Amino acid sequence: MSTNETPTTAIRRALDLQRAAFIAEGAVGIETRKARLQLVIDLVVEHNDALCEAMRDDFGGRPVAFSMMNDVLGSLAALKAARDHLHEWVGDQPRTSVQPFDQFGATAWLKIQPKGVVGIIGTWNAPLFTLLAPLASVFAAGNRAVLKPSEVAPRTAEEVARMVAQGFDPAVLAVVTGGPETATAFTAQPWDHLVFTGSIEVGKRVMKAAAENLVPVTLELGGKSPVLIGRSADIRTAAERIAVGKAMNSGQLCVAPDVVWVPAEKMDEFVAAVREVYAGLFPTIAGNADITPTVNDRHFARVESYVADAGARGARVVMAGDFPSAEGTAERRMPLRLVIGAPADSEIARHEIFGAAMMIETYREIGDAVAAINAGGRPLALYYFGSDEAEQAWVLDHTLSGGVAINDVLMHAALHDAPFGGVGSSGMGHYHGREGFLEFSHLRSVYKAGSHDPRREWGMLPPYGPHFEGMMRASVTR
Repeated sequence: MSTNETPTTAIRRALDLQRAAFIAEGAVGIETRKARLQLVIDLVVEHNDALCEAMRDDFGGRPVAFSMMNDVLGSLAALKAARDHLHEWVGDQPRTSVQPFDQFGATAWLKIQPKGVVGIIGTWNAPLFTLLAPLASVFAAGNRAVLKPSEVAPRTAEEVARMVAQGFDPAVLAVVTGGPETATAFTAQPWDHLVFTGSIEVGKRVMKAAAENLVPVTLELGGKSPVLIGRSADIRTAAERIAVGKAMNSGQLCVAPDVVWVPAEKMDEFVAAVREVYAGLFPTIAGNADITPTVNDRHFARVESYVADAGARGARVVMAGDFPSAEGTAERRMPLRLVIGAPADSEIARHEIFGAAMMIETYREIGDAVAAINAGGRPLALYYFGSDEAEQAWVLDHTLSGGVAINDVLMHAALHDAPFGGVGSSGMGHYHGREGFLEFSHLRSVYKAGSHDPRREWGMLPPYGPHFEGMMRASVTR
């Protein structure tokens, strides 16, 4: 963006350039789509060290190994899956034509076409993955795209912009950077589709802005992803997998377990197991390079206020791992806090935590836990632990969430041959797999008439006679 351009002007210039190129291009062949996907792959491979260093700096010490696993390898997996399966998804699909005209050569088919230009707004907690995973589906569908990285991760945004500018014609893929003003201008544009990853409250504003131009949206919004531990579950195994999942990015993941429902008689055993596992993973907190700091002071203060508010309202707060210290606080590194019995009106119960804390709730009957979950917004993820197949089926039948993992957490988000997305307050739409390809495609029904039209000779055209009405009445059948 030049010094004389406003964010709105720069974004609209990028959109208009891509839309003109899209219209001029016409049909987007499979080899072109694969080449675009491959170029993103090549650029990520070339820039992976710089990207991981940028993410480390943006978080004030995020482990390079985690950025490599979550953002670099996660993005590459999504891009490669789209590249390798694209040939299964593209192509016209024959459909049943209209009777009786099919007897005279009338045919029908579904033409799957790209929508045009897609805007993608990423988020700070997975600043590369939330841009490139949806981009994989967008490019597979034959679209062009403009990326808006999160301003909360400015070093990563700069590196993504540098990487894209090195490899792509801006008429195919471009990046715009900037803060809230730029994001607001971005959502106000007449995209052919808009993708947003972030909070529920901001998601509402994005959807409202998109509605002004009737832009279809894909929203990935998170929520309070619950864990249900059945009585048939192995408590130690459940505690370990939940603790490991919660430790990823220090809970700063949209599918991180937020509240754990455990049988009342097994709560103490579960808490003890989580504390033991977490202490084994992180013997110390301050100065521990394996722990991702909270991304900035504002989010650190937010999470700490949630825990403090719950404690002040009577919840029991148990530390998993080393106790907090001044050094750890200065680094924005904290132990995992287990908040037991938080009141329903507490801040931690009302908001997605997105940090190093987790609610623990107990139940007598699992139906009570399910009822409590269903009373809230539909979450992005739901987790069930147990070996009781009947109970597992009952839980799945009586809940609704974006996705599910059984006897583990987070893992469903790594399914690249299945859609990833939310439902209700956790979002709408999806990417990954054939469903992601279809999300960013226009499904265009086509009817082609045969060489002979029998309607006049059959008395089906005006002026209508009594025989035509009789013919229609005879067709009204069960």
